Amino acid sequence: MRTIGEIRRILVVVSAGLAVAACSAPAGLMSATHTASRLPHLAARVGSTRARSQETGRAGNPAGHAFVPKAARAVSTAHPDHVIGTGRPSSCTSAAVVRAVAKGGVITFRCGPRPVTISMNATAKVVNTSHRVVLDGGGKVTLSGGRKHRILYMNTCDKKQIWTTADCWQQRWPQLVVQNITLKDAYSNVRQTKTSSYGGGAIFDEGGQLKVVNTKFIDDHCYKRGPDLGGGAVRALGMWPGRPVYITKDTFRGGRCSGGAGLSSIDASWDVLNSLFSQNVTTGPGGSAGGGNGGAIYTDGDNYNVTINGTIIRYNDAPHGEGGAVFFVVDSGTGVLKIEYSTLHHNPAGGYQNLPGIYDGVDGKPTAPVVIHSTIN
Repeated sequence: MRTIGEIRRILVVVSAGLAVAACSAPAGLMSATHTASRLPHLAARVGSTRARSQETGRAGNPAGHAFVPKAARAVSTAHPDHVIGTGRPSSCTSAAVVRAVAKGGVITFRCGPRPVTISMNATAKVVNTSHRVVLDGGGKVTLSGGRKHRILYMNTCDKKQIWTTADCWQQRWPQLVVQNITLKDAYSNVRQTKTSSYGGGAIFDEGGQLKVVNTKFIDDHCYKRGPDLGGGAVRALGMWPGRPVYITKDTFRGGRCSGGAGLSSIDASWDVLNSLFSQNVTTGPGGSAGGGNGGAIYTDGDNYNVTINGTIIRYNDAPHGEGGAVFFVVDSGTGVLKIEYSTLHHNPAGGYQNLPGIYDGVDGKPTAPVVIHSTIN
């Protein structure tokens, strides 16, 4: 397993004639190679009234029509293994969430008829002997990190969570499923070192499988600087290559982190379906200090793909890096960034971008993403 901190990216700035590999893409994309204009400070925080009203309703992009395969859909909770709460809001506590996640299986909540916010006083950690852990909020539960705590943690290479195999990188199990819930005000203050599990304000996941469905990530943050530190909402590392990380009908708003203020990964494929990213901003200073790339999404590694379908990515920013919307780099091997039936709008960056909001490179060469029936401006 290579050292994350040693990853190097060498991309060459190409001429303004770079073409987009597209199928039925809007004509304007074929020559769009200049960095987008800087995002006004007010728009970055507020956006339009229409955008805000859409983000405060259902999770994700309700207008997205990407096909969602069975593997990417919510799982049944008809027969839960554990139920948090006894019907009263006060019975739904941080300690109860931590205990249930450690036990594994399908977890639901019974906190009363009204929406409830549970203030997390500690991080809920998956034990690696679990085959699957499903956390379902029923559309009524918010877990808040109180700007102090990461909310969920899974790491197949963490011996404290039981190391089930010596080859823990890209291990197949456990599978973590998070659905019908809101994760807000999470914070990971872990700084980047060779041994720390850094990044991932709301969810940190190294190894196994991850699926997130109908979930909102609001104002989730992680440490402000570090060359490979990322994931204001979600950080995924060394995931099982047999299946992508699924992001289905989810909202990511107000994320902050050194890089990848919404999502961040190394050696992980992603399918991002019918989702919404807005007002996520990287905080890394760029340059020799590193970080700052991927306002909404940061991905890096070897031999992986990213598909974005039916998704809106708008008003995100990488002020000191590349890729105001998406930073996609394959260091070795093959990989494709595919954008289908999606809208990327006003995602500026301080550095170079292949297209407005996009930085795409494979094996050290600038590479045009595959764009199908999408708008990128």
